[in-house]
Amino acid sequence: MQAQQLITGKVKDAVTGEALPFVSVFIKNTGTGTPTNDHGHYSLKLTKPADSVTVSFMGYKMQSKAIKAGVARQSIDFNLEPNAYSLQEVVVRPGENPAFKIMRRVMARKEQNDKRLLAAYQYEAYSIMQLSVENLPGKKKATEVQVLTDSTATNRKGKKVYPFFMSESLSDFYYNRDPERTKEVVKASKVAGVGLQDSDIFSELLGVSYRNYNFYQNWLTILNKSFVSPIADSWKLYYEYDLEDSLFVGESWCYKLKVAPKRPQDLAFKGYIWISADTYALRKIDVEVGRGANINYVEGISLTQELAPTIAGPWLPVRTEMTMHVAKLSKALPNILARIVVSNKDVRVTEPYQAAFFDKPTEYASKAQSKELDFWQNHRHDSLSTSDQLVYARIDSLNNTPQIKRYTELMTILVGGYKKLGKISIGPLPYAYAYNNIEGHRLQLGAKTNINFSNRWELSGFAAYGTKDEKLKYNTQLRYILNRERWSEVGVSYEEDLQQIGLIADKLVATKLFMASSRFGKLEKPVMLKEASAYYQSELFRGVTQRITFSNRIYNPQFDFAYLDPKTGEVAGSFTTSAVSYALQIARKEVFVENGNDRVSLGKGKWPVISLRYTLGLDNVLNSSVGYQRFDAGIRQKVRTGALGTAIYELQAGRILSEVPYPLLEVHLGNETLFYSKSTYSLMKSFEFASDTYASLSYEQHFEGLFLNSLPLVRRLKWRLFAAGDVLYGSVSHKNLALIPPTGLNGTPQESFKTLGNTPYVELGYGVDNIFKFLRIHFVHRLTHLSDADTDKFGIKASVHFKL
Repeated sequence: MQAQQLITGKVKDAVTGEALPFVSVFIKNTGTGTPTNDHGHYSLKLTKPADSVTVSFMGYKMQSKAIKAGVARQSIDFNLEPNAYSLQEVVVRPGENPAFKIMRRVMARKEQNDKRLLAAYQYEAYSIMQLSVENLPGKKKATEVQVLTDSTATNRKGKKVYPFFMSESLSDFYYNRDPERTKEVVKASKVAGVGLQDSDIFSELLGVSYRNYNFYQNWLTILNKSFVSPIADSWKLYYEYDLEDSLFVGESWCYKLKVAPKRPQDLAFKGYIWISADTYALRKIDVEVGRGANINYVEGISLTQELAPTIAGPWLPVRTEMTMHVAKLSKALPNILARIVVSNKDVRVTEPYQAAFFDKPTEYASKAQSKELDFWQNHRHDSLSTSDQLVYARIDSLNNTPQIKRYTELMTILVGGYKKLGKISIGPLPYAYAYNNIEGHRLQLGAKTNINFSNRWELSGFAAYGTKDEKLKYNTQLRYILNRERWSEVGVSYEEDLQQIGLIADKLVATKLFMASSRFGKLEKPVMLKEASAYYQSELFRGVTQRITFSNRIYNPQFDFAYLDPKTGEVAGSFTTSAVSYALQIARKEVFVENGNDRVSLGKGKWPVISLRYTLGLDNVLNSSVGYQRFDAGIRQKVRTGALGTAIYELQAGRILSEVPYPLLEVHLGNETLFYSKSTYSLMKSFEFASDTYASLSYEQHFEGLFLNSLPLVRRLKWRLFAAGDVLYGSVSHKNLALIPPTGLNGTPQESFKTLGNTPYVELGYGVDNIFKFLRIHFVHRLTHLSDADTDKFGIKASVHFKL
C-alpha cells in the first residue's frame, strides 16, 4: 500500500491554453497508461516505482516530467507544444478498411465478452446526479439567481454552469440470469434541490434511474428511444469506422476507433470506442448524440463508459457518465444540463440467488437519508470537487427565498393535482369544476390524508354540488397498507355520484384528465350510482398482482330507461347488483417506487402485460336483482421493430354468460369530440354498439423519423409519422336483446344500441406526431358499418402528447 502512487494532472495546448482530450499518458517501458478525459484531466495509479511520466499526442511534441519519489499523491500538468512535420509523398492503394478487421474480431468474441454470459454477479454502485442551468439570460443573473451565480462549476466545454439539484446514492446491485432478475438495495442517499419539498421518491429513483448501459446489446434505450450500438450485429449498416490510434487505456493496449452514423438523422452515436487488442472486448466508449437525432427538448447527449474484465471473462462497466443538454423552451429561459455518473466497484461473480430474493427489485433502507458527512467521505468512490461541495450550501440558501417557495408550491399542485397542507392534501384539481346538461355548474372539493398523517392509513373523499340538478354527490374511502415489502393493501369506500353508462366498467383504464373531461358537455345515458365496495390487493410475487373486490351498486338511470326482468317478466326502471371480482395482472418487468403512500410505476419493460378478470354477480344479496358471470382478458406490449421504429399492440376479449340489463353489457366507447383518446373508437358514435361477447385488436406503428427525416425541409421540424388500426368483433345473444322493451317507463321509444353481427368494426388511421413538439394529428377512416346516412366515414382528431 505504501508503494502505491497516484499521479493526476491536466494536459493543455501551450499556445492556446485549451485542454487536450484523449492524450496518451503513460510510463515508458511498462504497460501502465491512460488517456486524458474530455477536460484534459488524467489520473494514473502506479503500483511499481517510476521516475517519470510521459505524454504523447499526434501533432504535438512528446514530453516527459519527473515523478517525486516517496510522494503518494502529486499533480503533474503538461503544456504541449505543436509539432510541424514535412511529409514525403504518400501513395494510397485500395484495400479493406483496417477498422473492419477489428470489428469482425469484436463480433467473433462478442458473446464471450458480454456480461449477459454471467449467471450471477453483484457490485457496489455509487451514483451522483447534478442538474444545472446553462446560458442564463443577463437579467436573471442579476436578480432571481443571485446565490447561484457564485458557482465555479463548468460543463464539458469549460463554460460556467449553475447547479440547482444534486443527489448521491450508494447501493448494492445484484443480478441473476436464469431467470433474469435484478435487485438494488439503496444503502444511503443524499438529495438537495431548489424547490424540492419531498425527497423520498427522488431517493428511490436514484437506485433505479441509472443503468450501466450494455453496448453489447444491439439496441440501447435512452430517454425511451432505441439507439443502435456501435458494436451491434448490424454494425456495418449503421456506422462508418476509422482506426485512428493504438494506445494504453489503464493497463490494456487498445485500438482507438472513430465511429459515426452513416445518416445523421439515425438514432445512432458518434465518437470513439477503444477495443482491447488481446480480447477484442470493449474497453471504453465515449460517444454523443447530436441535434440531428429526432429527439424533443434535447440538444445533445454525451455518454462515456469504461469496462473491466471479471475473473470469469466477460466485462462489466466500472464507470458510466451521461451528460444531457435540455433545450430552451423559450428564449427567456435557460438551458438545463443534466450530468449523471455511476461508479461500480467490489465486483463479484457469484452463485445465483433464490428467486424470492428478487421479489422486491428496489429496496430503500429506512435510515438511508440520515448518513453523516463522515460516512459519505469514507464511502464515496471518488471525492467531490470543490464546486460540488459548495452546491449543497447554495441550494439551502435558495430554498429559503420567498420566490422559490412560491414557485415550488405551484409546481407541486400542477404536477400532482394536490395542495399539501400539513397532514392533509387538497384535490385533485382536475375534478374541481365541470359543466354539463344535467348538473349545470358542478363544483367539487376533495381531500386526503398524506404520509405526514400516517404511513399506513389513508382517508380520502370529496363532495360535489350541481347548480342545475341541485343534488349533493359525495365519496369517502378508507385505505390501509398492510405490507410495503411485498405490497399489499385493503380498502373500503362509499359513493353517490352521477356517472355515464360505459364509463363505469371495472376494467376501464383512463387518466384522471380524461375522466374529468368526460363530465363536460352532454352526458350520454347518465346514471345516478350508489356504490359500496371493499377490496384487497397484494403482490403475489414480483410482477404478479392480484385484486379481489366486492361491490354493491344501485343504478338509477336519469333518462327514460326500462328493461324486462327475466325472473318476473315485469318492466323495471332501476336495478341493483352485488358482485365479487378477481383480477390478476402479470407484468414481468414492471418497476415501482414509493411516493408517500402510493406506488409509482416506472414502466413495464419489453415484456407483454397480461390482465385477467372474472366477475360473479350475486343474485338476492343486499337487495341485488341480477345474477351473472363475466370473463375478461387482455394483453398489451410495446415492441421494438428495428428501423421501422416501435409497435404497440393490445388484444382484448370478454364474454358475459348471463342475461343482464344492457348497462351491464360491454358498451364500446365512441368518440364524437374533436379530440383523440386511446380508450375510444374515433368514428363510432356514443352508445352505438354494445356486446356480450367481444374481441378487439388495437395496433400502432410509430415510425419515429424514418421517412420524414429524409426530407431536408421537414427534417428540421422533427415531425414523425405513425399508422394505427382498430378491429372489433362482437355480438349480443337473443336472450339479452329480448330484455329491451320497445318503450321506456314514460312511454318514449328507447334509443337502443346496434349489434356488430358478422361484420367487424374497423378503423384505420395515420397521422403526424410531434407538431410543435406536443401536437398529434390523426386522420381516421371508418371502413365498415357505413349504412346509416349520418355515419362519419372520415375524421380528423387532435391530441396533445408530450414525448421525447
